[in-house]
Amino acid sequence: MKCPFCGHPETQVAETRVSEDGDFIRRRRRCGACDKRFTTYERPEVNFPTIVKKDGRRVEFDHQKLHGSFKLALRKRPVSTEQIDNAIERIEEKLLNLGQREILSSRLGELVMRELKKLDKVAYIRFASVYRSFEDIDEFRALVDEVRPQK
Repeated sequence: MKCPFCGHPETQVAETRVSEDGDFIRRRRRCGACDKRFTTYERPEVNFPTIVKKDGRRVEFDHQKLHGSFKLALRKRPVSTEQIDNAIERIEEKLLNLGQREILSSRLGELVMRELKKLDKVAYIRFASVYRSFEDIDEFRALVDEVRPQK
């Protein structure tokens, strides 16, 4: 690491600490040339795939948009914030494990539907009815029948 004060190309690590939540590493460094100290932070760089929309546009993956979709579908449903966060984490992990630079928005939508189906059937139907933009009532009925418990 180059010294920010004198530009010397080599510095020594004097102290290393991991943050309380484990999200980053804090390092105190000392320059061998000017003897000044400074702090650096290391965070993992995560590259999610670009989302390819139906119309061909490419947009960056947006955690907040994904979270908003879950909150909207699960509005007034008995699902905890922790359950929502865990579902989103599983989706993000799948996206990273795919190892692809781009993913179709329809694939992301299917991942969301799979997680919603596990969390809450009503939220699943809410999301699917908008996401799949049903043309007639029979398509909607088929979706409801899919999640209805068998007697």
